[in-house]
Amino acid sequence: MKAAVIKVGMLLNKKKLELMLQRCEPFTRPRLMLEQYATPASLAAELLMLACLKGDILEKVVFDLGCGTGRLGIGAALLGAKRVVCVDTDSEALSAARRNAEKFALDNIEFILADVRDISGRAETVVQNPPFGVHVRGADRWFLEKALQVAAVVYSIHKRETREFVHRYVRTLGARVEEVLERRFELPRSYPFHRKERKFIDVDIYRIRRL
Repeated sequence: MKAAVIKVGMLLNKKKLELMLQRCEPFTRPRLMLEQYATPASLAAELLMLACLKGDILEKVVFDLGCGTGRLGIGAALLGAKRVVCVDTDSEALSAARRNAEKFALDNIEFILADVRDISGRAETVVQNPPFGVHVRGADRWFLEKALQVAAVVYSIHKRETREFVHRYVRTLGARVEEVLERRFELPRSYPFHRKERKFIDVDIYRIRRL
């Protein structure tokens, strides 16, 4: 199976990967305090293809921190990662991620129920769509700190309005931003207080490297 995954990964382009990731089920009962919004398949594919082209996925150990329903981690596995570890503190989300991985018969991916601040181990690459820190102040910092503890290269999504902060903060962690892609994050109506069917948020996809 592993050889097959690598072969498929080499053949995937961004559009094919996006179509595959669209098969992943979303959150059934999203939790506001965890800022649970499924990473759009198009945005996940964008991040993962950048990481793949930079040589940070194929045959690498990849952690997906705050994996939610698993799109980033599953995409990394499909692109030929040697091993993928998906971490989330929500058992329901992790169960959905397992079901999503089963759709692709992946055997190079595992799931851990834990607070991101409590995990250990080493990866070569982290991919993550962390909370923006709107409902739990500092949550975005926890993810950046842990990501740079466990891996030398991090791909992370953040609100564009925090760009100055992200650049400054990663420098305090002994790292630097090496690349930024400007994109839009589509948020479908997920919570009762949402009035619109969908809204768009300007975000940045970062490639960050530990010095």
